[in-house]
Amino acid sequence: MHNACGMSWVGLIAAAFLAGGIPFAFLAAKLLRGEDVRQFGSGNPGATNASRMWPKRWQLPVFLALFLLDAGKGLFAAWCLPHLFGLGGVAPAAAAAAAVAGHTWTPFLRFRGGKGVATTLGALLALDPVSTLIAVGVFFAIFLRTRIVALGSLGVAVTLPIAVVIRGQRPSIVAIAVALGILIIVRHRSNIRRLRKGIET
Repeated sequence: MHNACGMSWVGLIAAAFLAGGIPFAFLAAKLLRGEDVRQFGSGNPGATNASRMWPKRWQLPVFLALFLLDAGKGLFAAWCLPHLFGLGGVAPAAAAAAAVAGHTWTPFLRFRGGKGVATTLGALLALDPVSTLIAVGVFFAIFLRTRIVALGSLGVAVTLPIAVVIRGQRPSIVAIAVALGILIIVRHRSNIRRLRKGIET
C-alpha cells in the first residue's frame, strides 16, 4: 500500500512536470510561422517573445492565446492530476510546483523554457482562485497601462504571495506562492536590468 502511494506521488510529479513542459510558444512559432522562437528576439521560448514574431495587429491576440494555453497547463496539473492519481493534502501544491518547473525547464527543449508567469497563475487558480484573480487583475492593469509584459509579471510575483498570506491560506499554498513569486523575479533578472536602464519593451 505504501509502495503504491509512493508510485502515485512519483507519477503525479512526473505527469505535472511533463504537462508543464509542453512548449506551446515554441510549437506555435514552429507550426504557424515555420521559425524557431529561440532564434528570435530575446531567445526566450515563452508567450511574450513568440507573440512578437507576428505582425503588430496580431501580437496581442497571439500573446493572450499562448498565455491562456500556458495557464491551462498549470490549472490541469494542480486541479486535475491530483484527482487522477487519487492524492489529496499537499498534492495540488506539489503538482503546481512541478508544472511551473516543467515550463521553466522544459525537457522538450533541452531544459530551456519560459519564465513561468502564466503557468504559475493557472496553477494557483486551482489553489486560491481569489488571490490568483487579484494577481491577474494587477498583471493586466500594469500591462494595459505600460504595454510592458515584464512589469505586469513582476506585479504578479509581488501581489500573489501577499494576497495568499492575507487570505490566510494553508502553509503549503503560502509556500508555493512565495517560491513561485521568487522564481518569477529571478527569471526576470535581465528584464529588471533593462527596466532600470529604461530600455525594456
